[in-house]
Amino acid sequence: MTSKDNRADVRDFLASRRGRISPEQAGLPPGGRRRVPGLRREEVAVLAGVSTEWYTRLEKGHIAGVSEDVLVAVARALRLDDEERTYLFDLARAARPSGRLRGCRGPVPVPPQVQWMLDAMTMSAAVVTNGRWDVLADNALARALYAPMLANGTNVARYHFLDPGARHFYADWEAAATTVVALLRAEASRYPCDEGTRELVAEMGAASPEFRSRWAAHDILLRNHGTKTFRHPVAGPIELAYHSMELPTSADAPHLLTTYTAAPGSAAEDQLRFLASWATEMSDTMTPS
Repeated sequence: MTSKDNRADVRDFLASRRGRISPEQAGLPPGGRRRVPGLRREEVAVLAGVSTEWYTRLEKGHIAGVSEDVLVAVARALRLDDEERTYLFDLARAARPSGRLRGCRGPVPVPPQVQWMLDAMTMSAAVVTNGRWDVLADNALARALYAPMLANGTNVARYHFLDPGARHFYADWEAAATTVVALLRAEASRYPCDEGTRELVAEMGAASPEFRSRWAAHDILLRNHGTKTFRHPVAGPIELAYHSMELPTSADAPHLLTTYTAAPGSAAEDQLRFLASWATEMSDTMTPS
């Protein structure tokens, strides 16, 4: 990512967050008629304790060299949540020469021990992805659960936006799509010179209006967990709890482990058992006799 690209991200993020706060919410007088919603730049400057000229320069993307104390004050003025605050600091680090170097990383193979761990997780569908959601490793239950996606590719984000079947596979496609984009936005800020992520964002932005609108919203997500309902073509609708976490396979490894599980004794657990049996049958039919 070039410094110009970084400046655009800073500008769009700060402007979007300024636009969602009313003067009343910030404890300021309405200030007469406004052409656009939200705070004016000079009002954010007052709230952050900096000059209007300084804040205007920051919102134009000149974030390199800005002190941590000032960033904290701006984050407070814009009422950023923890994830948005982290994103702002990531943008500042990426704008520094040392930050750009730190933000570069190449592909790291998944160690065989990780695959052994996945294979041992017989009642959890488990996948290992990189930050841009390429599936790098999985277990048999994950291959069964994600069969509709894996039949056409191995990138979760691309499947969401470029495969028409995703709208049926995910019971709440809108929420799932928003989550994917928010995770990609956070990844792009942490590793701005990751060429693969940039190419993926450009590809989906050119092909999908739904992706473009979500990308422009600058929503951020660093922690990914909750429940998700799939409309599986074999098992039917199945609601699973999911959780994603970083795998410390090496200092620069971009590996994320995501597991899908069901509550003991639930109907979803029975469906997972059925999927596990189906996966075994499929594997047996594909194995040469």
